[in-house]
This record gives sequence, structure tokens and C-alpha cells, in this order.
Amino acid sequence: MSRLIPCLLPSLVWVLALATPLHAQPSAFADTTIAAAATADSMVDSIAIAAPTPAPDPMAEARGAFTAENRQYQRMRVWLRLVGPIYGVLAGLMLMFTGLSARFRDIAHALGERRYVRVLVYFMLYSCAVFMLSLPLAWYEEYALEHQYALSNQTWIEWLIDSVKGLVFTIVAVGVVPLLSLAWSAIEHWPRTYWRWLALGTLPVAVAGTLLQPLVLDPIFNRFTPLADASLKGEILALGARAGIPGRRVYQVDMSTKTNKLNAYVNGFGASQRIVLWDTTLQKMKRDEILFVMGHEMGHYVLNHIWKSLAAIGLGAFLAWWLAAKLVQGLLALFGDRWGVHQVSDLAAMPVLALAFTLVTLAAQPAMNAMSRLVEHESDIYALELTRDNDAAQRAFLKLAEGN
Repeated sequence: MSRLIPCLLPSLVWVLALATPLHAQPSAFADTTIAAAATADSMVDSIAIAAPTPAPDPMAEARGAFTAENRQYQRMRVWLRLVGPIYGVLAGLMLMFTGLSARFRDIAHALGERRYVRVLVYFMLYSCAVFMLSLPLAWYEEYALEHQYALSNQTWIEWLIDSVKGLVFTIVAVGVVPLLSLAWSAIEHWPRTYWRWLALGTLPVAVAGTLLQPLVLDPIFNRFTPLADASLKGEILALGARAGIPGRRVYQVDMSTKTNKLNAYVNGFGASQRIVLWDTTLQKMKRDEILFVMGHEMGHYVLNHIWKSLAAIGLGAFLAWWLAAKLVQGLLALFGDRWGVHQVSDLAAMPVLALAFTLVTLAAQPAMNAMSRLVEHESDIYALELTRDNDAAQRAFLKLAEGN
């Protein structure tokens, strides 16, 4: 759904005790009392019956699950991660070269004298235009491809309604709430150094978004209810207590209405922090597998990954906005006459700023992926140390890989 949320300021709406030892199984021969009348043959038969079955080979199971169909789906997801931002850049260029952006600016100026009204009107027109331009690719990525591989349960209408919800939420959160108007005020007052003010505003907005997401954004798309399985809830809270995490609310979410994939997460912080299990995970995973997955999510909390990510966003925003500002300056110098836009403070320059930031974040993707890989690996290790259940871990990994 992310491609259907066309936001000018992506960085401003970014958004994340002792372990129980393994116990040996009781021996089949713990009881050494054997009937005096038992013959040697019967003893041999007993031994044959009691012999343990061969242990499953997880690597063989993993290779068996790595089918040609799975590989094809994964390749498509990777290509779409690359194509999506480029598609967004091309959409922005189309708005500039066709003169639509300048037309939107003229409409905004005609409808309002105040900056807030002008910015809101322009952003609404711009967001709707990008929504329509992005709709074909978003439809393929989020609906058609998922149905092709039997991973989605949504009808086309349900998917479209969710997409429109995302568009409306973006307009409200960025336009109606005067985030964009404040940002444009900085651009107008400091056309050479505005990037510093946008970078400074990134961290507090990201913190606010992390705090409010579980309370405001998530319920728009799904229904969250307290975890119905009281026994499982108790085990999860006990695991959290061993991890030093204070008791939090545990929820389940009705993701089965949309997808067959599996997931669980911990999000928010302070009063908004919650543990969430997808109902598909509850349906398809065993209890020990769920506890391992929750141990992984708790690792993000204990290891302060949310705060580290926010700090990285805050620091990276300065470099990202500086590079984006330089790129905008170069693009306006090259094409400003053709676009009829010569200053970044011109509302019609909004798509240029958006596409410049998109290119910068695309270039930073390898570093962002490396950071994501690091924190996920750390959480995997933490979950293994917390649960001491390697068998459940390997089964959970296989089910996540096969199910997703």
C-alpha cells in the first residue's frame, strides 16, 4: 500500500530472566524391571520398538520448500522494490513536463490567500494525481501478484478501499495537520538552507509517528482485539517478564481477511506499546514456534532497536535532505525554464523535491538493508538465548519462509 501514499516528505512520516534449559526426554528404558518370563526375542522386539525415529533434516526440508515457484515470487518482489521508486520518479517528471504541477499551483493560489490553504489544496491535487498514476503498478504488486501465488484473500474492491484509506490518511496527516505547511514555510523563508530545518523536523515527527501508529493508523485498516487464548497470553507475558519487559497488552489482528502470510510484531512505545500476533500466525504455528517469534520481537525492544532506528533516521536525515536539496537545485537549473518553475519555494516544485528525495533514499537502500539485516540477526540470537529452543526456532523460520 506504500506506493499509494504519495507523500512529499517521506522522512517526516517514517517510521520500530533466566532462559529455560532444554530437558532431555525420559529414556524408553528408565524402568529396568523386566518380567522374569520375558524371552530374549521379546527383549529384542522391545528394543526395536523403543528405538528413536530418525531426526528430521531441516536443511533438506528447507531445500524442498525452496521451489521454483517460491524463487520466482521472490525475484518479482526484489524487482518491484527497485522498479517502484523509479516509477515514482517518472510520475513526478510527468507532472512537471506536462505542466500539471504548474496548473495545480495556479488552482491552489486561486482558491486561497493563506499558505496553509494553498499548500493543502496543492497537496490534495498532487496526491490524487500520483495515486492515479501509481495505481497500475500498485495493483499488480499488492493485488495481482499476491493472488497469483495464493497469498491474498482480498477482493479487488477491498484492496481499492484500503488504498483509498491510505490516500485519505496521508492527506489528513500531512496536509490537514499542518506538517507540510510548516515545512513549506521553512522553504519559503530559508530557500538556501531549508534542508536543515526539514532534517531537524524529521526526528520529532518520526517519534510521534511511532507513538501514534498503533493507536491511530493501524486500526484504520484492521481490527485489533485482545488475544483470545488466555493460556498463550500468559506464556507470552511470562516470556516478556523473563526478558525484563514490563507487562504489555497482547493483541491479535484479523489479517486473515487480507492475506495468508504470517507475522507478529511489537510496536509503539510507552502507553502505546503493544504485542501483536496476526491471526494467521495463531492458526498455522505451534505454541513453541509462536513463543520463539515473540522472543525475536521482544529482542527488538530489549536491544533498543526502535530508538536506534529513530536515531539513525534523525542523523541520516541531514545527509539525505542536503543531497536532495542539491539535486533539486540542479534539476531546476536544467529544466526550470521548460517547467515554468525556478524556485524550490514554488509550490509547483513539490514533485521535484519528492523525486529528489526518492532518488537519495534509493541510493541509501543498501545501507538501510544492512542495518535491517543487523538488527534482525541480533533479535534472532536474542530469541534463541531467551527461549533455548533451537528446534522451535528452525520450525518457525521454515514456516515463515514457506508462508511468506
